[in-house]
Amino acid sequence: MTASSNPDLVAAIRDQILHSPEGRLSFADYMAAALYHPQQGYYARGAKLGASGDFVTSSYLSADFGELLAEQVIEIWTLLGCPQHFDLVEMGAGQGILAVDILRYINKNKPDFFRAITYTIIEKSAVLRQQQQQIKGANLCWKTWDDIAENSLEGCLFSNELVDAFPVHRLQREQGQWQECYVSWDEATGFQEQLGPLSTPALAGYFEQVGVSDEEFPEGYTTEVNLAALSWLETLAQKLKRGYVITIDYGYEARHYYHPQRSRGTLQCYRQHRHHDDPYCFVGEQDITAHVDFTALQRQGDRAGLDYEGFTPQALFLMALGLGDRLATLGQGNQPATGADIVRVMQRREVLHGLCDPQGLGGFGVLVQSKGLKGDRPPLKGLTIPRMS
Repeated sequence: MTASSNPDLVAAIRDQILHSPEGRLSFADYMAAALYHPQQGYYARGAKLGASGDFVTSSYLSADFGELLAEQVIEIWTLLGCPQHFDLVEMGAGQGILAVDILRYINKNKPDFFRAITYTIIEKSAVLRQQQQQIKGANLCWKTWDDIAENSLEGCLFSNELVDAFPVHRLQREQGQWQECYVSWDEATGFQEQLGPLSTPALAGYFEQVGVSDEEFPEGYTTEVNLAALSWLETLAQKLKRGYVITIDYGYEARHYYHPQRSRGTLQCYRQHRHHDDPYCFVGEQDITAHVDFTALQRQGDRAGLDYEGFTPQALFLMALGLGDRLATLGQGNQPATGADIVRVMQRREVLHGLCDPQGLGGFGVLVQSKGLKGDRPPLKGLTIPRMS
C-alpha cells in the first residue's frame, strides 16, 4: 500500500479478501470495492471531477456538448410523435452539469417539449447524488432501477462515460486457455495478483458472443471482459417500453478491442489528470477504467430486445447535430471585436475542436439502440453524415 491510498478502504478490501472462501477476490470484485465501496470507495466519497480533479468529461468543457445532445433529444421527441410525457433518463450524471445544460437549452428552444419531460437521474454515489440535488427543477427526480417498473419508460435513456467505470474481469491466455486474474493479500507487500480458473461460466462464452476466436490470442495475452455492462444493458431493455438508448464512451468494436497487438488490455487509472496502469496504488484515490466493447453492447441489446440503430464516432455525431455550424459562426458578429472578444472566440473554438478531436473526445464511440419503434422511420440526425460547411 502506498501512503496516498485510503487506509480504511485498503483495510476493508483486505478483510474482504481474508474472509473470502479461497482467500482472494476476482479483479472485478476488487475493482468494485475500490470504486463503489459504500463508505470508502472512490465514487462513494465523491469522484474528483473537473479541471481541479482527476479527469474531465465532455460536459465540463462547455455547454455545447449538452446543447448538441439536447438537439438529438428534441428530434427523438418529434419522432415519437411529440408525446405529452417524455422520460429523459441520465445514468451516472456526475455533478449534474449535463442535466443543467440539456434542460436549459430545451426550455429556451422547445418550451412545449420541456413541459413534457421527466428528467430522471440514476446515480449510485450518495455524495454525487447530493451534489446533483442542488439543481433546481420540478421535472427532475432521482431513482434506482428498482423504483422503475418494467416496460414503463418512453423517451430516451443515455449515459456519457459511465460504462468504462463498470468493474471488469481480467483474463490472461496461458497454455491455450483463459485464466482469470485474482487479487490476494500479502501482509508484507499488500495486494498481489494470481491466476486461477474462470470465476463464472459467462466468461467462457463471451468471446463467441462478440465474434472473436480464442485462437487469435497469443500466449500471455491479457485483456478485460465487462460482464457488468451486459447486465446493465439488459436492465435498460427491461425498463424501456418505447424509445432510444444512447451510450457515449471511449472504446472499440470487438475486432479492434481484442486485437492481438493489444496484448496488455485497456485498463487505465486516472489521478490528477495523469494516467497509468497500476490499480493497486492510490487505492480509493484514483479512478479505474477500461475501454468499452461496443460490439458486446450491440449483441447483448439484440438478445435483450433492443434494435441496433447505429454506431459512430462522437466527432461525426456532434458535427451532424450542428457542431460544425457553431464553429463556422464563431466571431462573425457585426460589431468590431475587442481583444477580450477575440480571446473568448479563440477559447471557445479550442473547446469545440476538442469535442471533435479524433485523438481525444471526438474519437469516443456513440452507440444508439431503440425499442418499440416502427422500421419505416428516418435515422437519427446524429447518425447521418454531417454536412461540412
